[in-house]
Amino acid sequence: MKNVLILGASGGIGSAVAAACRARGDSVTGLSRRVDGFDITDPASVEQHLSALTGPFDLVFVATGALEIAGAVPEKSIKSVTAQAMMDQFALNAVGPALVLGHAARLLPRGDASVFAVLSARVGSIGDNRIGGWISYRSAKAAVNQVVRTAAIELARTHRAAACIALHPGTVQTPFTQKYLGRHPSVPADEAAQNLLAVVDGVTHEQTGMFFDWAGKEVPW
Repeated sequence: MKNVLILGASGGIGSAVAAACRARGDSVTGLSRRVDGFDITDPASVEQHLSALTGPFDLVFVATGALEIAGAVPEKSIKSVTAQAMMDQFALNAVGPALVLGHAARLLPRGDASVFAVLSARVGSIGDNRIGGWISYRSAKAAVNQVVRTAAIELARTHRAAACIALHPGTVQTPFTQKYLGRHPSVPADEAAQNLLAVVDGVTHEQTGMFFDWAGKEVPW
């Protein structure tokens, strides 16, 4: 049995990961804005909620994020970028996880194997960008990849058995993606959760700071 912390536990992927962990006997602590008032974009909220946790947790899974914020849809062109939409994307998809990672050293066990996983997206890969568009979302996810990479380096100095990784879940059938599924292959949230947990269960400290897709394949930066 693992001790698991899931942030964004009421969302499509977060709730599915929580359910999958409970089904296999893990002890799950979940935090979300909807249920607990946990706002990952608010430093005071992050500090209040995470400081109240005792841990340690074998797995910390950050499942927060959004493709649309305050009605702003992904841009089709750089000409459509607005400062507010981009700032909102960074606040939720990059700065928020960075604030949480600031608590990683206390939340994870010092000597035992553990994983800190953050949901990213393949569109955050700079090397894999072939079609452009979605500038704000892409940029925020590229930023969180750098956050994870940097945090992994620092965490390894004190938590040598920990793995800090970014994860691409694939296209998942949730309200988050409903308008954007189109012809893209997609999977139900419960299947995505099983895929992601399989990656998490298989990762080692030697792979800390890496970016994996739902099948465990490394995604280029």
